[in-house]
Amino acid sequence: MSLLIGDIGGTYTRLRLVEPRGNHFETLCESRYESGSYERFDGLLADFLNHCGERPSAACLGVAGPVQDEDGRHRVETTNLPWRLDSEALARETGVRPFALINDFEAVGHALDGLSADQIACLQAGEPRPGGLRALIGAGTGLGQALLCPLDGDYRVIPTEGGHMDFAPQTPLQWQLAEALRERHGHVSVERLASGPGLAFIYDFLSDRETEGGERPDPAWISRQALEQGDAVALAALDEFTAIYGAQAGNLALACLPFGGLYVAGGIAPRLHGERFDRGFMAAFLAKGRMEPLLRRIPVHIVLHPEPGLLGAARLAARLGSAR
Repeated sequence: MSLLIGDIGGTYTRLRLVEPRGNHFETLCESRYESGSYERFDGLLADFLNHCGERPSAACLGVAGPVQDEDGRHRVETTNLPWRLDSEALARETGVRPFALINDFEAVGHALDGLSADQIACLQAGEPRPGGLRALIGAGTGLGQALLCPLDGDYRVIPTEGGHMDFAPQTPLQWQLAEALRERHGHVSVERLASGPGLAFIYDFLSDRETEGGERPDPAWISRQALEQGDAVALAALDEFTAIYGAQAGNLALACLPFGGLYVAGGIAPRLHGERFDRGFMAAFLAKGRMEPLLRRIPVHIVLHPEPGLLGAARLAARLGSAR
């Protein structure tokens, strides 16, 4: 059976038809679209299915935005696009059932048990408890967080909007960053700094650059300047970003005690993974005073798979298709 999977973002939408092949999924057809080129998602989807010339048996799409689940009917308004998606309407229009819409970071949670050993890097072995609660955090365009709760021998993935928690400055520099953001935005969430745009903001701040209304440097460029060129400002920005990211991961671990493992995903951590990032991340993760011994018992891993969201969508689509 073929499965429709996708990752719907504010800039690009990626769609694929895949077929389960043992423990992996073979790609039958795929396309990437500029999301802003379509007024409605259903038009984009129709173009893709016509291009592929095949009707899938089940569908699961990860969407950047909070998904409302009403008795199995999923509705979502995309965060950075004027799209309203309704799983029941899409099922009727395409003839594909079941048709699931899930939060894009929830899709990453469904990928964890499908990862091979070389697609996970251990930052801290800890004292893992089989079947224990898991937590997931990932910085990219934003900051995603999710919980994986044990249920009947499996895990239920619970997406959250934890990236919008208040930012808690811990150093004089972080207080200055928070104040600068507060002047611009009012509320300062941790996502304002623990994200790709956050890294760019930190670099601008340390460079004493004024880019309000202009373009900020690309986070990938900042990383290259730091790690390949040894640029002092870029290194300082990367270290500060890493400290903020690790501290928030520690906050999440304290909030739910994920002895099944805390997993760091998103687009940034796999690219930065190395001695400098890993050491700085874990130092901030553990810096919780009297709670440091407790946090040393939490297993911490980085997800290295290049497309965990699509893998998770495929695994869930296969499960839904088999349950029909």
